Amino acid sequence: MTLRHARRQIYQPILLGFVTVFVVFAGRVPIHGQGATTRLRFAVNMTTIESAPVFLAAEGSSGAEISISAGGIPQLVSGDADAATNAETQALFRSVASPNLRIVLTVAECYYRIVARRSAGISRVSDLKGKRVGTSLNTSAHYFLTKMVRTAGITDKDVTALALPLPEMPAALKRGDVDAIAIWEPQAHNSEQALGADAIVFQDRSVYRELFDLNTTAEVLADAIKRRALVAAVARIITASEQVTRRPPSVSPLVSAKISVPEPTISAVWKHFRFAGGLPRDLLDVMVEEERWVASVQKREPRAREALRRLVDDTVLRDAVASLRR
Repeated sequence: MTLRHARRQIYQPILLGFVTVFVVFAGRVPIHGQGATTRLRFAVNMTTIESAPVFLAAEGSSGAEISISAGGIPQLVSGDADAATNAETQALFRSVASPNLRIVLTVAECYYRIVARRSAGISRVSDLKGKRVGTSLNTSAHYFLTKMVRTAGITDKDVTALALPLPEMPAALKRGDVDAIAIWEPQAHNSEQALGADAIVFQDRSVYRELFDLNTTAEVLADAIKRRALVAAVARIITASEQVTRRPPSVSPLVSAKISVPEPTISAVWKHFRFAGGLPRDLLDVMVEEERWVASVQKREPRAREALRRLVDDTVLRDAVASLRR
């Protein structure tokens, strides 16, 4: 994504100009179908801050129709979930075999970082050439690493990307098992803290931002009862996104409890996130560019723009916004 795209990111209107009390009340309307309450199964990443609005939307009586379990798109594909959170990268990877996947909302955006050891002779991104970089392979973090090194005139073939379990990254970097890590929060923060003065951090917000999306399937959307439930859930996430954005301290205890990350750490990395509760206008542009990398990993031809357009369904968001206006 270019700097021009980053600067022009605009969301479909979700700040509706009426008092929050009314919005919250509107989000508490029960979901009923054929005389019974519909309970949607959400597979949610239980280790990342990006999930904050979903956690909040599922709280209390207003979230009674959302059942959360750990997971992501794999649970959606297997039929064990009706909706799932994941970065846009996984929608691209998984939709080749499962073209029925649909993105209905961008829950959060996150800017990633590379944390490296100065003692490994690294003072700029180009110094990663010939170095070992720990990451989560075939994920948004791996794609971020690829894009970052290209800005320095080297390619992903010039670095050795090594798969590392997320919790092990800080210790592995400090021990010297790897020379750098490229990852999302809070592991980038934890790795920086582990290195102390030996840490050097690289971030370029014009290069890449994760689009952490809520996904569903064409089958769920074709089910009138489940679709109505999903619209109501998205309306609650929009409302929750406003609270997450305006009053982060009020949400930190919940997020901390859900993902087992201390509140001070959440506060320290909050500046790397945005929770707008919409669909960014450049979503398709980002996916078209990223599709070329995903295709190369999967050793296939990239799909055309129109094929990728079918993976995005904005009707759920539109209906959710309309329900909040009523």
